[in-house]
Amino acid sequence: MTRPVRVLISKIGLDGHDRGAKLIVRNLRDAGMEVIYTGLWQTPASTVQAAVQEDVDVVGVSLLSAAHMTIMPEVQRLCREAGIGDTPVIVGGIIPEQDQQPLRDMGLGGVFNPGTPMSTIIDAIRGLAEQRRAELEAAEDKPDINTATGLARAITWAVEGRRAALGTLPQSGPGTVRIGVTGSPGVGKSTFIGKLARALRERGRRIAVIAVDPTSPITGGSVLGDRLRMMGPQPDDGLFVRSLSSGGLAGGLAPYCADVAGLMMAAGYEILLIETVGAGQNDTAVRDVAAEVLLLLMPAAGDTVQFSKAGVLEIATGFVVNKADLPGSDQTMRDLHDSLEDQRPVWPVSSLRGEGFDPLCAWIEERIANSK
Repeated sequence: MTRPVRVLISKIGLDGHDRGAKLIVRNLRDAGMEVIYTGLWQTPASTVQAAVQEDVDVVGVSLLSAAHMTIMPEVQRLCREAGIGDTPVIVGGIIPEQDQQPLRDMGLGGVFNPGTPMSTIIDAIRGLAEQRRAELEAAEDKPDINTATGLARAITWAVEGRRAALGTLPQSGPGTVRIGVTGSPGVGKSTFIGKLARALRERGRRIAVIAVDPTSPITGGSVLGDRLRMMGPQPDDGLFVRSLSSGGLAGGLAPYCADVAGLMMAAGYEILLIETVGAGQNDTAVRDVAAEVLLLLMPAAGDTVQFSKAGVLEIATGFVVNKADLPGSDQTMRDLHDSLEDQRPVWPVSSLRGEGFDPLCAWIEERIANSK
């Protein structure tokens, strides 16, 4: 295959833990796959929306709730309605032997129990992915970016280096803005973006997100887990999230990120949020694809000397002190203001409490108004 297998692992239902699912995720990553993990307490609808936006090769559902005979037909129905009925669906969990054949008869690509060897699961996913890709290549239908399914497929073409095959697309016009969101690992970028996106959605804005996660330098696989902090249990047609792996690219972004950004804006999203991998001082590539860059910092993240250094602090057009509910945030705010020699804004925000987002949303909407 020209690119890694993309597989979604979703934990549907009210199971209280996901240790088994996380073990599967890590093993698939170590097998060189790109694994989109959506976390606990998902619904069939949220699972299918994630599968659509991520354009995955295989949809994997983890179930321990004994509701497999109800949930899996619903997942299949929603896949067909969303236009991805050709995407293989598999299920794993504690499934009685008498239910396994009926599930296969429904058209599931695989039914796995806790005792199934990991090698069997990996081989099955690879085989299903190869089959799906062969069918898509045989069809060669040009994607329609005005639909979620079409936009997701067009993004895949761009990632494969096939952007030219999409032809001329409408350009993003006035009234749009691209915002990079960068910061060190653990600063809370994904949670921040999720809360910011929801605050902007409440103002009626259509939001697209590119979420970049690192690629393993050893296996070439990756765990793309950012969307689990961004998406709620119910689908939102006005919020489109696509996860990309960095592919070892320096600078904090992923290959073809600019092409993906262009597709999202051409599809009519007003605000594009681009999340980098955990960034260091020299990771400034996001400035090449975003007009605005928000640098996230944590309380006690540095002092006036640290904030005066070159690199990622220079390219920021705004600063967010995230986790502002923690001790030390006031001092960090003061140090930032003291070190800045211009009028770049600084906002204290608590993503955990959902506080401080209104001024930031107003600033973004001002940027949209100025672009008209």
